Amino acid sequence: MTAYFLDSSGLVKRYAKEKGTAFVIGLLKPSGRNQLYAARIAFVEVISALARRQRGGSLNASQLAKSISRFRRLYKKQFRILEIDEPVADEAARLAEQYFLRGYDAVQLAAALEVARIRVQSGASPLIFVSADNDLNNAAQAEGLAVENPNNYP
Repeated sequence: MTAYFLDSSGLVKRYAKEKGTAFVIGLLKPSGRNQLYAARIAFVEVISALARRQRGGSLNASQLAKSISRFRRLYKKQFRILEIDEPVADEAARLAEQYFLRGYDAVQLAAALEVARIRVQSGASPLIFVSADNDLNNAAQAEGLAVENPNNYP
């Protein structure tokens, strides 16, 4: 069983057709039996990204409502959610400073690193970080995470 941590830029591809959508859909299929992780803040970030797409004209109101409804179900049902506590926030601050990351990108990476640490301690398979953000992916790799960028797939 493969474990993936999806940041918001990876997750949103499931609901807004763009490069990498097929890759993300494949990861999320229940038949793949993947273990899926996300940070609590991804819930807000994905809904925000979808709403902005409607405002920008790439989703209509009906598509937005359908996408958000699907996302809410998937997020609660398929994902193991990492809460953002003080140690994760402290690690995010370190990452933001060291790699010049945007605030919530640093939080996403800190959450992924915490999940990876827990998995290593329990003897589970390594975690793969999924993000469409090159700067974030570079920081994740520098911190020792395997990375998949959905934009590398059709």
